[in-house]
Amino acid sequence: MSGGQTLAQKLIARAAGRDSVRVGEVVTCKVDLAMFHDSSGPRRLQPMLEQLGAQIWDKSRVVLVMDHYVPERSDEARRIVRIARDWARDQQLPHVYDSVGICHVVVPQHGHIRPGMFCVGGDSHSPTGGAFGAYMFGIGSTEMLGVVATGEIWVQVPRTLRMRWDGRLAQGVAAKDMMLAMIGRFGMNGGAYQAVEFAGEAVRALPMHERMTLSNMSAELGAQVGLVAPDEVTRAWLAGHGAPDVETAGWSTDADSFFEEHAFDAGALAPQVAAPFSPANGAAVAEFAGTQVHAAYIGACTGAKLDDLRFAAEVLRGRKVAAGVRLMVAPASHADRDTAAAEGTLQALVDAGAELLPSACGICAGYGDSFAGGETVISSTARNFKGRMGPPTTQVYLASAYTVAASAVAGRIADPRELLA
Repeated sequence: MSGGQTLAQKLIARAAGRDSVRVGEVVTCKVDLAMFHDSSGPRRLQPMLEQLGAQIWDKSRVVLVMDHYVPERSDEARRIVRIARDWARDQQLPHVYDSVGICHVVVPQHGHIRPGMFCVGGDSHSPTGGAFGAYMFGIGSTEMLGVVATGEIWVQVPRTLRMRWDGRLAQGVAAKDMMLAMIGRFGMNGGAYQAVEFAGEAVRALPMHERMTLSNMSAELGAQVGLVAPDEVTRAWLAGHGAPDVETAGWSTDADSFFEEHAFDAGALAPQVAAPFSPANGAAVAEFAGTQVHAAYIGACTGAKLDDLRFAAEVLRGRKVAAGVRLMVAPASHADRDTAAAEGTLQALVDAGAELLPSACGICAGYGDSFAGGETVISSTARNFKGRMGPPTTQVYLASAYTVAASAVAGRIADPRELLA
């Protein structure tokens, strides 16, 4: 076996207080940050902590976000959110973000995730933090109880599956297309309990929001984490979001470490679409061209960040949404919404006929609003499981914000490159 360490091994070793770790080894790691939201957090953690007579190990390392059940649309939603707000007040938690966006976007936007950190989240898309060179993964409530009480968690060191993307993406093609292509090729268990690392010229050229999309959807590959080695792009973005002077040196995979690598040509990638009812049902947009759509949705942590809104605006400027099609846009955070408003991006969406929704998990998580039975929807979300975003008869296709916007204009699934040419 080679002597080098992958990025995943280096991050785990630091958290375990070790110089190095071996693949397959079980180690106990100290947690730098624990994030949970209104659905995964207080309503489950509070009674368990009280039963144990335990306290939060370090409140400065806990972040609570209200994003799943807000805005409250039912008595049950109001009850769940009230529990979270009351607990946050009683515990005097210093880092609480209430109804200002989706946790996976809000947390890094406030400088909480930095290269080298070891983090856990009470949500399956917590690997988003890997875009910043941090080891971050999702855990359940029982595991979170252990973390909150002790500040530690054990992990088995995973092997690394490296996705190397050479070349550059064409206009109208985005990180979401890269992910749908990888999931279509490897399936939803293709990275099962592995550390997926995204590398290559195309990845280095991506802005942070696009890197976040890659790491976010490593969950759909079945991976524990989705990592991007931090660089000057990472440093510059964090400097503008409350985390100046971060250290990126050393947080990369050693050339003599052991990893499995797969190569892709970014320049040859066409926009991708995943058919119902799995993100793994992906193929080039041409395979689905002409499929009529009733609704188009740009939302979620995966598909409604500032860059996604800009992608949609590129397509929609000077155009109108097709008659009989609803285009709904739910910006991923208030910060992204406000920037999009200030630069005219949001106005371009509204002028085209988009309906703006609150910055929350919303339809993607299946809370509050949903699509009607029998509707065909094209969505920038990460998942299109049967019954997730509407009744079992709702047909949801996944695509990038570019393709969602182009399809809204055409009234059918369409290739955004035809409108951007």
